[in-house]
Amino acid sequence: MDPVAVLGSFAEIDTARREAITQAETTKAQRNRLSEEIQKLRKAGADATAQTEETRRLKSEGEVLEAAAAKADDRLREMMQTLPNLPQASVPTGKSEHDNVVEKTWGEKPVLDFPARPHWEIGEALGILDFERAAKISGSRFVVQFGQGALLERALANFMLDLHTRQHGYTEVLPPTMVNSKSLFGTGQLPKFEEDLFHCDDKGAYEAGKYQDGDHWLIPTAEVPVTNLFRDETLDEAQLTVSLCAYTSCYRSEAGSYGKDVRGMIRQHQFQKVELVKFTTPDRSAEEHEKLTRHAEAVLEALGLPYRRMLLCTGDMGFASSKTYDLEVWLPGQGLYREISSCSNFESFQARRANIRYKPAGAKKSEFLHTLNGSGLAVGRTYLAVLENYQQADGTVRIPDVLRPYMNGAEFIGKQVGAWQGKAAQQGKI
Repeated sequence: MDPVAVLGSFAEIDTARREAITQAETTKAQRNRLSEEIQKLRKAGADATAQTEETRRLKSEGEVLEAAAAKADDRLREMMQTLPNLPQASVPTGKSEHDNVVEKTWGEKPVLDFPARPHWEIGEALGILDFERAAKISGSRFVVQFGQGALLERALANFMLDLHTRQHGYTEVLPPTMVNSKSLFGTGQLPKFEEDLFHCDDKGAYEAGKYQDGDHWLIPTAEVPVTNLFRDETLDEAQLTVSLCAYTSCYRSEAGSYGKDVRGMIRQHQFQKVELVKFTTPDRSAEEHEKLTRHAEAVLEALGLPYRRMLLCTGDMGFASSKTYDLEVWLPGQGLYREISSCSNFESFQARRANIRYKPAGAKKSEFLHTLNGSGLAVGRTYLAVLENYQQADGTVRIPDVLRPYMNGAEFIGKQVGAWQGKAAQQGKI
């Protein structure tokens, strides 16, 4: 929806609302005067029939005007819910991803003396990834992992959580992966992005635009339950900054991505992610945004994965964000950079929707705090980046040094042996 068009309609509806309220108040004042006149006429024993009928007419007219004003209020509220956050002054103006700015690059792209293969070929040949059986079980955009492949996923998640909790100062949280509509509204997914979500059938508990506690949705990211931990709460300034991290499954319908990235693990309906979330004061949010982004970058650097940091332009930035850095990892099997983390400062946008406040020291009134979050990292995309960057000529995958303690000391992922092997592995395509 074009924000300019929305604001134009907003002005028209707001004008009509104000006129309805003014007219309703005028009819109420007329009714009050007539009521006084009726009392005087009755005391004097005079006929007040005409005044009584006029009072009834004005009451009916006032009810219509009040209903119109209430309807306009609802419409304005709906429109405001679809307006995005305001970008910070440092955000470049642009229309699409082509206008994003490369802020930094890190690492050397691997030089391979053999044709680089994409992760789906590597994983299927090793017998650690099975897209065919996943499709049989659940449909397209799912994967089953086996043996060292499943262990690699777990190793990556544990490594990320240990790094963030032991070195970066985050407290780990294990939140629910089903949330109510109010939670999704608070972080900005509802009502604008309803089609991107999976809604549970709670026997009609949800009605479009009405946010109740009785219905449930699968989370698209741990940002939703973790941010809403403090919904309708007021924190003391001394408690801030709060830094939390969570490892969860995430679920996305991938609406609008038909035909895109149909191979491999790029756009899955279900994937795992380690999420970083911060609650802080307005004067510290810019600094905390830089810290959070560096914490996500530290994972890539520890794994030795080449990446670049992109500053998103206004046309490519998320609905709720005021400033976003995307981290893009290099994938030699596909010959391109892919987003692996999006680190955003939402300022008070989410806090206003979720009513999350803090009380500054010595202040009488509370204020809205600032929220930030970012992937630290998307585990599935980190997984495929490891496969592609550490692939060997013999088809095996070298395990990054920092992951070996989490993988029972193994140095390589080799061909798996078992009944679960996919066709590529069984046919020896390694």
